[in-house]
Amino acid sequence: MVMACRVINKRRHVGLQQLSSFAETGRTFLGPVKSSKFIIDEECHESVLISSTVRLLESLDLTSAVGQLLREAVQAQNNTYRTGTSTLLFLVGAWSSAAEECLHLGVPISLIVSVMSEGLNSCIEEVVSLQVPIHNVFDRMVNTKTFSGPETFSVGVYPFLQIPSGTGLIQNEHDLKDVASQSLAIYSLSGRPVKSPQLFRSQDKVEADENTSQTPQTLKNSLLADTRCRKSVLTHSRHFSRTGNNQWISKPDGVLEQLSAATPRTYRCDDLVELEVGLSHGGLSSMKLVDEAVRLQYQNAGVQQGSCTVPFLFDISRIFTCCLPGFPETFSCVCPGYITVVSISSTALIKELQNQPIRVVLVEGDLTENYRHLGFNKSASIKTVSESLKVQRDGSEELWTDHVLQVLTKFNVNLVLAQGNVSERLIEKCTDSKRLVIGSVNGHVMQAFAEASGAVQVTYITQVNENCVGSGVRVTIWRSIPFDAADEINRMAIMLKTEGINLVTVVLTSPVTAQVQTKEDTFWTCAYRLYQALKEQKVFLGGGAVEFLCLSHLQILAEQSVNKGNQGCSGWLHNTSSWLASSVTQYRPTVLKLLANGWRRYLSTLLYNTASYSSEFEAGTFIQHHLQNATDSGSPSSYVLNEYSKLNSGILNSDISDKLEQIPRVYDIVTPKIEAWRRALDLVLLVLQTDSEIITGLEQTQVNSQESEGFLFL
Repeated sequence: MVMACRVINKRRHVGLQQLSSFAETGRTFLGPVKSSKFIIDEECHESVLISSTVRLLESLDLTSAVGQLLREAVQAQNNTYRTGTSTLLFLVGAWSSAAEECLHLGVPISLIVSVMSEGLNSCIEEVVSLQVPIHNVFDRMVNTKTFSGPETFSVGVYPFLQIPSGTGLIQNEHDLKDVASQSLAIYSLSGRPVKSPQLFRSQDKVEADENTSQTPQTLKNSLLADTRCRKSVLTHSRHFSRTGNNQWISKPDGVLEQLSAATPRTYRCDDLVELEVGLSHGGLSSMKLVDEAVRLQYQNAGVQQGSCTVPFLFDISRIFTCCLPGFPETFSCVCPGYITVVSISSTALIKELQNQPIRVVLVEGDLTENYRHLGFNKSASIKTVSESLKVQRDGSEELWTDHVLQVLTKFNVNLVLAQGNVSERLIEKCTDSKRLVIGSVNGHVMQAFAEASGAVQVTYITQVNENCVGSGVRVTIWRSIPFDAADEINRMAIMLKTEGINLVTVVLTSPVTAQVQTKEDTFWTCAYRLYQALKEQKVFLGGGAVEFLCLSHLQILAEQSVNKGNQGCSGWLHNTSSWLASSVTQYRPTVLKLLANGWRRYLSTLLYNTASYSSEFEAGTFIQHHLQNATDSGSPSSYVLNEYSKLNSGILNSDISDKLEQIPRVYDIVTPKIEAWRRALDLVLLVLQTDSEIITGLEQTQVNSQESEGFLFL
C-alpha cells in the first residue's frame, strides 16, 4: 500500500533513514486522541481504515529488511502486551534520527551503542520513583461505584494537557463515544465534571477535606476565566509547576511517601474504577466493557465480601469478543457464557433446541473425514491409488458422515463444538437431524465447557463414549435482531451457557463495518492494560510524567559529562585505548542530548496531537520551561511527584469543580512501557550496526545528485 514517499540520502545511513520514514507514518496514533488513516492500494484502489500502529504496519508493503525488522518488533510487543506499539514506533523514528545525527557528527558506532544503551538503562532506574503500588482493589467490589451511570464516565486524559471548552471538540454524548474522548478536559457523558474519589489521598487528608471550605474563590475565578478563552492555556499543571520543599521517598513496599514538616502521608491506588479510568487513555467506552467483564467474572467466581479465602484474580483468558458488523452500536454489551455467530439458516434448529438442556461433545481438532492429529504416521505398507477420484472421495466422506451421525445419535448428542474446521457436508446432515455443529471454537472456550458440563475433549469422533459427553448446556438466540441488519449480514448470534461456566463474551457492534476492527483492538488494549496492572500490582504515574523525567534526567547526565569530563564517564568503559577514552569524553554529552531529544519530540508530539498547541515548536517551548524548573528544583523526580500532589490542576473544563483534587489521575503500565523503550532502542542499534559502509560526509569524488538521493515509498 502506498501512503507517502520520502527522499533518501544515500550518502547517509539508509537503514536509519528508512526507520525514520516508516515511523513518521504512525505519529498521529500517539496519545489519547488518535487520527484514523485510510490506506489505499495503488493497484486495485481499494482502501482500508486503520487506527492503530499494528494495523498500519499490516497494511504497508514493508518488503525491505528494515521494514521487516520493524514489523517483527511491533508484532512482538503487541503479541506480548497488546499495548505500547505507538510508543515503540515513535521512539524508533526519534532515536533513528538521533543515531543518524551522531554518525553525521563523527561519533564512533561503538560509542553510540554504548552511551545510548547506558543512557536508557539509567532512565529505567530513575523512573522507578514514579511507580505507584496497587492494593486490594477488589476488596470493595460489592459496594464500590461502577461505570453503569454517566456520572462515573470520565475521559482518561494527560494531566499536564488541557483544552478550553470553547474549542468545541465535544458537543454531546454521541461525539464523546465516536471521537474517543477528543477533549482533554474531564467530562462526564452528561457534560458535568467527574465526581470520583481521589486516588492519592491519605485518610487524614480525606477527613480534613470534609471539614474545609471550597477552593478559594480567587483561584476558581481565575480558572473559569481561562476556560472562556478559545486559545489553549496551560497553567497550574500537576506535572510542571513547582511547590514547596516537600520531599518524596519510595518505601520498601513501593508506597510513595511525602516527607514534610507535617505527618508523613502515603499514597497508593486501592480503587478499581479509579484504576480503570486512569488506564483508559481516552477509550472509556471500551474500558466500560472491560469493567463489566471483570465484575461478571467476580460474580461467576462466587466471591462474596468477607467470605472468600482465595483472592479474586482477573482471568483474561476467559474473556472473548464477538464482533457483529452491521448491528446498531447500542447492541454492544457484556454477557455471561459464549456468544458466537451461525448461519441464519439455522434459526429453526436453534428455536427447537432452546429452553432445554442438551448434551455436548467437544472435539479438539478438525471434524473432517481426512483429519489426522499431528502425531499420526500413515502406514508405509498401504498405498491408496484412488484418492484423486472425486467419486471415491465423495463416497468415503458420505460413509464417514453417516458414521458420525450414528455416534451422535447413540449418545443423544445435540451439540458438537470443534476447535478446528468442520465438514460442510456434516453440518448439513447434522442440521437436518436437529443437531448443531460449531467449528473454530477457541481452546479456552472448549476448556470452560469441559469444566462446567463434565465433557472430556476427544481428538476423533470415534473416541466418544458416555464418559466423554457433557450435559446441561443451553442454546438460545442471543437477542432479536432488526430485519434489515439480519438480511445484510446473513448471520445470527446465539448464546451457549451452562451452570457455573467461567466464561464472559463481549459483544462489539457497529453499523459501520470499518469501525468494528478498531473497536475490538481498543477493547483488548484496555483489557490488557488492566490485566497487566493487576498482575504487576503497580503502575506508573502517567500523562507524560515518566517521559518528562527521562528527558530531564538525560539532560542532567549530559551536563554532568560536560562539567566533569573523564570523571563523569570513568565507569562507562574499562580497559580501553586512550583514543576511545578521549572519544567518550568528547562525544558522550552529545549522544546523551540527542537521546534525550527523542523524549522531547515524544512529549511535543503528544501535546500537539491533543490540540493543546498550534505547533510542536510551541509545545516544545512549554516543555523547555518546565525542564528548567525541574532542573532548578535539584530533584526532577520530586518535582514531578509534587505536581501530582497539587490541587490546582491545569485540566480545565466549562464547569470547574469545587474540589479540583477530585479529577482522576492517569496511569501507565510499567513493564509494557519499559519493554517498548527497549525494543525501540534495540532495533535502532541493530540497524545502525548492520551496515559496514557508512558515509557521513562528502567524499573526494563527486557523487551525482541523482545517484545520491532516492525515494522510499511506503
